[in-house]
Amino acid sequence: MKLRDFTTLTFDVYGTLIDWESGLLAQLQPWLNARGIVVRDEDLLAEFARLESQWEAEQPRLLYPEILERVHGDLARHFGTPPDQLAAREFGASVGNWPAFPDSREALQYLARHYRLVVLSNVDRASLGRSAALLGTEFDLRFTAQDIGSYKPSLANFEYMLAHVGEDKGKILHVAQSLFHDHVPASAMGISSAWIDRRHDKGGGGATLPPKDMPRPAWTFRSLAEFCEAHAAER
Repeated sequence: MKLRDFTTLTFDVYGTLIDWESGLLAQLQPWLNARGIVVRDEDLLAEFARLESQWEAEQPRLLYPEILERVHGDLARHFGTPPDQLAAREFGASVGNWPAFPDSREALQYLARHYRLVVLSNVDRASLGRSAALLGTEFDLRFTAQDIGSYKPSLANFEYMLAHVGEDKGKILHVAQSLFHDHVPASAMGISSAWIDRRHDKGGGGATLPPKDMPRPAWTFRSLAEFCEAHAAER
């Protein structure tokens, strides 16, 4: 199997193209510090991962900013400080401010010359629109949790994508960072995947839960730039 065998790349965005962990911490750590609460980044991200996945599973029709607002309230209670509705709303609205990874914009420009680029993201349309502007890329198709009514790792999200993308499953390569949200369900659906291991130098799951069973992506790259280098080498 070669990267050139595929015609369509389906992307997770947050964690893969957008540095969501930096965005999350930029919102949460100052809020906690102002209340005299000191938490290690990795511990904070792990608690976020637990709460976010719980809300997404239990309330799949909530828009992502609403999910974040509820997670913020639960984080307040977990760390022993009163919930802050204003801070929670600001947290929910912060998605479009989360920064892109340094290699994302250039890599997408390169990949757009060789593939159709499709988004399969666990956010709402408005938040994704703001992030797409940072990435500077016109994706061919965008599928969000708001469109589908559920959040990855639900197989419904991948079923929806397959029903709407207009391409044979064997020609689709799913490109993502999260093993839990993306590679496990992609494997279950028989969709090939490339793991962009953005946390290769950190270890742990960060803002995503660790999977119960490790999936086996077809490729593993430490960055999207490395993905592009591998594609260029094939050519």
